[in-house]
Amino acid sequence: MLHLRLIVPADTTDEVVALLESTVGTAHLVVLPGAARSPVGDVVMCDVAREAGDELIGALRRLGIDRSGSITVENMELTLSDHADRAEEEAPGDGADAVLWEELTEATHEESTFSITYVSFLALATMLAACGVMLDNAVLIVGAMAVGPEFGPLAGISTALVQRAPRLVARSLWALVGGFALAMLTTAGFAWVMDAFGLFNSGMIDKPRPNTGFIWHPDWMSFVVAFLAGVAGTLSLTSAKSGALIGVAISVTTVPAAANAAVAFSYSDYQQTVGSGQQLLANLGGIILAGTLTLLLQKALWKFWRARKPPASTPGASVRA
Repeated sequence: MLHLRLIVPADTTDEVVALLESTVGTAHLVVLPGAARSPVGDVVMCDVAREAGDELIGALRRLGIDRSGSITVENMELTLSDHADRAEEEAPGDGADAVLWEELTEATHEESTFSITYVSFLALATMLAACGVMLDNAVLIVGAMAVGPEFGPLAGISTALVQRAPRLVARSLWALVGGFALAMLTTAGFAWVMDAFGLFNSGMIDKPRPNTGFIWHPDWMSFVVAFLAGVAGTLSLTSAKSGALIGVAISVTTVPAAANAAVAFSYSDYQQTVGSGQQLLANLGGIILAGTLTLLLQKALWKFWRARKPPASTPGASVRA
């Protein structure tokens, strides 16, 4: 179940209440007249089945509540109520399969911001991966992959493509390209500093590396793994199972490939630089393609299931009547 808390202008409250009452899957409707002070208005609260949430939120936005008041949505871990159980049974579809597009767009928007924190995490992950590359240490490589925040803008690109939001595409691309460019430049400088202190040397990049040599040898398996990871990552975002993102992060070699390219470039090993760059592009492309196709499939399946079991009434039906 989702919990909705709305701040509604007093002259719109009746219309909003009618909308909530006409939406199958809602329960526990509460109206607090005049309770809101900033902005001024009434507070309206209700619970709604996740599978009915996306259409209801869309209907509230069409009424302009997000502009004249506010819409706050919270995920509820536990609700003990016969009313809630009936609401979930009446709502079409399954909550685990429902995609809250507003929530997904907002989440990917925040994760796709080119910020100091984002670049710092990406640079630190890339430098950590550089240490793993030079020491041929798979544990450091796994740790670096877990730290990297690059899945946010990748998911943002996929979401924006499906939602046809060019501004979010541009924002996510800037975070992705700009972030990796700065992280790789920082890592190249880090390699030079480590070399000056005698901690890195050219022999470390040239020697056989059985644990990490795959990073600059891309093949079709690199793309397949990235594609599967992209599907898993997208499903984890849309189903609110964020724990799966850790597994996604340590299954693709985006950050290690960027690190190997930067270190190899600092030692003028352009063969490894090119190979690592190809590995990076294969992983990024596989994740974006997988995320986009997964969201398109989820969207189509959701329409199919709702067509098979149409709700007794649709959000906004009584308001428009």
